[in-house]
Amino acid sequence: MDSGASYFTVTAPEFAEVVDDWTARGTVRLWTRRMSVISGPDATLTAAEPGPLRYAAPRGLRSLVADLASRAGVSVTQSAPIVRVTPGPLVDGEPVDAVVLAMPDPQAVRHLDEAFTEERALVADRPWSPALALLAGWSHRCWAPMDGAFVHDDDTIEWIADDGRRRGDNAPVLVAHSTAGFARPRLTEPATAGPALIESLRRLLAIPEQPRWMYVQRWTFARPQRPHEQPFHLSDNGIGLAGDGWGRPKIENAWLSGTGLGRAIAERLR
Repeated sequence: MDSGASYFTVTAPEFAEVVDDWTARGTVRLWTRRMSVISGPDATLTAAEPGPLRYAAPRGLRSLVADLASRAGVSVTQSAPIVRVTPGPLVDGEPVDAVVLAMPDPQAVRHLDEAFTEERALVADRPWSPALALLAGWSHRCWAPMDGAFVHDDDTIEWIADDGRRRGDNAPVLVAHSTAGFARPRLTEPATAGPALIESLRRLLAIPEQPRWMYVQRWTFARPQRPHEQPFHLSDNGIGLAGDGWGRPKIENAWLSGTGLGRAIAERLR
């Protein structure tokens, strides 16, 4: 299951080539062009007009990153947190050719030494909105057919995805994203928000039963409020900044941001 972005779209020809390959190998699937809308005090569910084709990763978005790394022959070490990037550049005292911080701005600034005045100025004081993601499963499907729904005029939930339809196995699982206002006071104990999120989800989709299980994922930095205008930044100090906060916050732009930065680093190190 994906508790973050449920889908992505494609516009750039270069990214389309990658997605075509993923699709041919079954790494991603064509999901839907239609997303529903839930609005009004009666939570009216209406089908939207056909929009852009949405793609989904059945095994989660992490599988796309793993696929890119493996096909490029890159060794990736996970669960190895870093503390500080210092001039050199050094990562926790170890010399490296370049450093890439592909993460939300508030996280990037924590890792950058005060000596990096230019880099810190780019990512300091740039607010991000939080969200809570609810994952819930039922014994059977007990809601009206839909792929996903944008929720308007609700204080608790703003997006719902039928995760079984997203990944193609039709499992009775829903993923819902909260509004930023609902998430902010509940970030320290996200699990306590579960009952309220379930209540809102059942109301919005007229679900008669309680779920068999549920889980709440905290996204403290879910969406940039002021995305960067440029697609990435590479400083003279060898510090690269990239991610979905650089350009429009979309999966495609995150790929374009990282790809552009990678090429810039490779060109500089030649």
